[in-house]
Amino acid sequence: MAACLNLALRGAFLSQGRNVPAVWIRFVCNHPPENMKTVISESTEEYKFVERLIPPSRVPSPPKHAGPAPSGWTPPADTPPPLPYMIRRSRMHNIPVYTDLTHGSRKTTLVRKVEGDIWALENDVKQYLKEVVGKELPTQVNEVTMTLKVKGHFDSELKQWLASKGF
Repeated sequence: MAACLNLALRGAFLSQGRNVPAVWIRFVCNHPPENMKTVISESTEEYKFVERLIPPSRVPSPPKHAGPAPSGWTPPADTPPPLPYMIRRSRMHNIPVYTDLTHGSRKTTLVRKVEGDIWALENDVKQYLKEVVGKELPTQVNEVTMTLKVKGHFDSELKQWLASKGF
């Protein structure tokens, strides 16, 4: 059996004009590398505990409901409405309407995942919100990201309106 030897070297070197002591330790060992191998064992019995921690790769489709769910969520219509635009549901099967608060007090509502004629959606949203609020609200269309921004917080109204249309 070979013995292992620790060597410590002490010295000093200059660092930014100051003497800073330095210590180097070297580990010398004459053991053959076969004795240092690690044994790995595979256990398939305990993998079930790991599997339950791995998140699913996609969100499962929601169960069929005749009406709204107890949480208030409503499923989309079986066939999309015959409109020149389409609004896809989010990854979690919700209507993609969000509110935003910027610069401390600027309230906006954002409609995302719009496909098709976004200008027709803007006209319909303006018309609907004019009936609800009583005045025409400023909107902003972004054709690159296919989003519609409305001034004010109208997420619940727009979600109900889009759900009634069948989105």
